Amino acid sequence: MPDLMLSSTLGFLGPFGPTELVVLGILGILIFGRRLPEVGRNIGRGIIEFKKGLSGIEEELNEATTQQPPRIEKQDPTAANATAEHEKSSAPHSSA
Repeated sequence: MPDLMLSSTLGFLGPFGPTELVVLGILGILIFGRRLPEVGRNIGRGIIEFKKGLSGIEEELNEATTQQPPRIEKQDPTAANATAEHEKSSAPHSSA
């Protein structure tokens, strides 16, 4: 199985040699001609946008995994009332 991944084969055609690659390059130049720089630029932009999208997704996943859900603490209602009363009594009194 690893041998299949190392060889550059295309089905029944066999491995590509230097001659085949040159012929394919010439055909590509003939077909795309003047548009070749534009095609290369568009492919580059597509790759950049793809990487940006992947990094955005990666950041969202990192944020989601590092955030902990808010902690809900149970409070004793009598303790809350005592705290509120203490705050009222410690507030300065104004005399009119």
